[in-house]
Amino acid sequence: MIEEGKPLFLQIAEQIEDSIVDGSLAEEAQAPSTNELAAFYRINPATAAKGVAMLTDKGVLYKRRGIGMFVADGARDLLLGERRAAFADHYIDPLLAEARTLGLGAEDLAALLRHRAALTTDAEGKTPA
Repeated sequence: MIEEGKPLFLQIAEQIEDSIVDGSLAEEAQAPSTNELAAFYRINPATAAKGVAMLTDKGVLYKRRGIGMFVADGARDLLLGERRAAFADHYIDPLLAEARTLGLGAEDLAALLRHRAALTTDAEGKTPA
């Protein structure tokens, strides 16, 4: 899980976000404590706390005094919205720029996407839509 070159507190925050997005950590569920995170990842509790604080500042987690940290209502939708916007910025915009360079229009791109999606689906052993 721990990647070289990326701050540990960011990796902790991303792991919690991933758990919220994939549904393994539901809204209003209790999030792992900083001590649990520190023990699991064998890191300093202050580092884990920094990642948790980042998510609290973002509105993904909130604190129940004396109980712990919990996933905020609407956190999954917030994170999905952020990830969709980042996906467009990192993948769609460069794809469109390259398509223009190659002289491909919207219909050409749509056809390529359908074709590649069908190949991926076939490789997974599922029937293409």
